[in-house]
Amino acid sequence: MTKASSQDASRAKSPSLESPLATALSQLRRAIDQLKLSENDWNTLSTPRRILEVAVPLRRDDGRVEMYKGYRVQYSTTRGPSKGGVRFHQDIDLDETVALAMLMTWKCALTNLPYGGAKGGVAVNPKTLSLAENERLTRRYTSEILPIIGPERDIPAPDVGTDERNMAWMMDTYSVNAGFSVPGVVTGKPIVLGGSLGRTSATGDGVAISVREALKLKGIDPKGATVAIQGFGKVGYWAALALEEMGLKVVAVSDVSGGVTGFKSVTDLQKYAKENGTLSNAPGTDGLTNTELLHLGVDVLVPAALSDAITEATASGIKAKIVVEGANAPTTPSGDAIMNDNGVIVVPDILANSGGVIVSYFEWVQDKQNYFWSAEEVKTNLSTILMRAITEVADKAKDEKLTWREAANMIGVARVAQAHRLRGLYP
Repeated sequence: MTKASSQDASRAKSPSLESPLATALSQLRRAIDQLKLSENDWNTLSTPRRILEVAVPLRRDDGRVEMYKGYRVQYSTTRGPSKGGVRFHQDIDLDETVALAMLMTWKCALTNLPYGGAKGGVAVNPKTLSLAENERLTRRYTSEILPIIGPERDIPAPDVGTDERNMAWMMDTYSVNAGFSVPGVVTGKPIVLGGSLGRTSATGDGVAISVREALKLKGIDPKGATVAIQGFGKVGYWAALALEEMGLKVVAVSDVSGGVTGFKSVTDLQKYAKENGTLSNAPGTDGLTNTELLHLGVDVLVPAALSDAITEATASGIKAKIVVEGANAPTTPSGDAIMNDNGVIVVPDILANSGGVIVSYFEWVQDKQNYFWSAEEVKTNLSTILMRAITEVADKAKDEKLTWREAANMIGVARVAQAHRLRGLYP
């Protein structure tokens, strides 16, 4: 681990390497330098607490047995049990999982949740799985990581390629092994199994709040402001819906097949996408590529798909005044630098998309209490926590002449570092 960490640290200093892990380490290095923390802090904060890599066998419906790689990274447990999503995607690897677990650590600290960061997943394309195969894969993955998860240890949640159905299977697998029902082992569950009202839309709701507040701070009236959203899944769709309800104009959205403009409402577009599996050729729309969407002349751009969407190659063409990161790690360091030089305000992922983990925290609290809140209570409490974090980041950025990303990272990293120092080193 020590050797690998030092290699990763050297990679982070090279601007030509822009993997999610190199990006995350680069941002951590800058935060530590700006906070004037020690090399001991760097060594502690740049090293994951626990990494588990597992083989996940799957019996296909036709009897074939295939093997997949699975991961669970618990980056930090200093401020509480680790927390993070489970991703089913063919391109995930250990480096990406470590990077996302690191970002979750700073995100939970930034929003003052009593969690550390985690991430996990299986390197599989979920679209190639039948429903029965998906269940078998989910349950086997859960059984493989069973020794290190639990409501007081590590609480998984949905991410790319997983949903509340996967969480129900994970909860059931854990509960069967425990001998009693343990709803708090995962969040993002169906309501009838201890899920929280408002969890499905939470990440998108948080993105919408971030867009609204960033516009106000920029002196732009949110009513009628234009937005383009890359990604139309669990984050992009709900963000688009919330933004429309706030009075903003969503002028373009995209999925993996490309983007569309000219639609009348997000709801109509979602209905078409659900029926056809794509946004392409939606009636009354004009098509555009994902790159063209990034370069539209809008007030706000929301990258809400996968990582590395805004790079050195794409950043210079961005005309939006504000970029609000709905996805995890959608911007590389070189893309960030170009946007900063061009005066674009970037609301970083660990702030903008924190609505999901905030409401996951609410779900966990409700499960522990066996007392559940109304949808209005969830939305009010989400807004309170997120607005406090936005204010802290905006004030720090203004007072110390920092970018929002620098301010957010410094707040999150400082809180984890302080917790490390107060707890001390055992033995």
